[in-house]
Amino acid sequence: MRARLVVFPVRGRNWCFSRSIDPSIAEDASAYTPSSLKELWKKISSSNSNAHNAELLIDFVSNKMNRAWMGLEKAPEGSLKNKIHGLGLKLLARVKPSEIFLKSISKEVTDVEITYPSSLNPRLVRRRLRHIAMRGAASHKGYFYGSVSLLPLTSAFTVLPLPNIPFFWVLFRTYSHWRALQGSEKLLQLVSDCPHAENLDIPNMKESESEIETGDSKHEVHKTRGSKWVLQPSKELEELLHNGDENDGLSKCAISKICKTFNLNKIDIIKFKHKM
Repeated sequence: MRARLVVFPVRGRNWCFSRSIDPSIAEDASAYTPSSLKELWKKISSSNSNAHNAELLIDFVSNKMNRAWMGLEKAPEGSLKNKIHGLGLKLLARVKPSEIFLKSISKEVTDVEITYPSSLNPRLVRRRLRHIAMRGAASHKGYFYGSVSLLPLTSAFTVLPLPNIPFFWVLFRTYSHWRALQGSEKLLQLVSDCPHAENLDIPNMKESESEIETGDSKHEVHKTRGSKWVLQPSKELEELLHNGDENDGLSKCAISKICKTFNLNKIDIIKFKHKM
């Protein structure tokens, strides 16, 4: 499955990394997730791969958590479930946008199409993608083991006659960091699979990053045989960025147009703009 990644600067040195999602593809992927314990056991019994069985179990638990979250969202105003949902939204607002992006690179992705403004140098775009993948693999691995170590501690709160919010939050963060770690490794594999010379026609390979970031150099990049990635410059994205540029980065109007044009999540883009 091909994934379309959209990369562009939102404010100064803050860049946005987001995946354009087709809703129909997301629905097809969820159809393979077991919906009951009987179906889960049937699939595990018919498989001899421990890794595949672990994936099935994690997807099953994740699906149950998503359904429970949707139930909280529909709870009456002022109820305990509604208050828990409000608390969850505040906690989710603190999740880094890079984590959301890396989680979107699922195991089903076999190659990526990277859309970026035509004024940017393609070598810098690919370098930024490799950087966020390498940094994500290192950080989320540590966060994952840290979250796992907290699970036994928070499970002790189940004796209380109240919903064990700490346990479910730590469980969610464990799953989230694990998915982000898998996405980081997958993205790094996809964008680093082929050597520079096969994909980038750049005359001066020794130019500094500061010179690249000026955007003076424009190069058309095409996919070659065996490549798992292709860099695709977009004049439309360049025009949207140029028309919506302000002193404090992209305007909300420009962000809305970009999200509508490339099917992105506006909340995630705004998070990239305001990150430190």
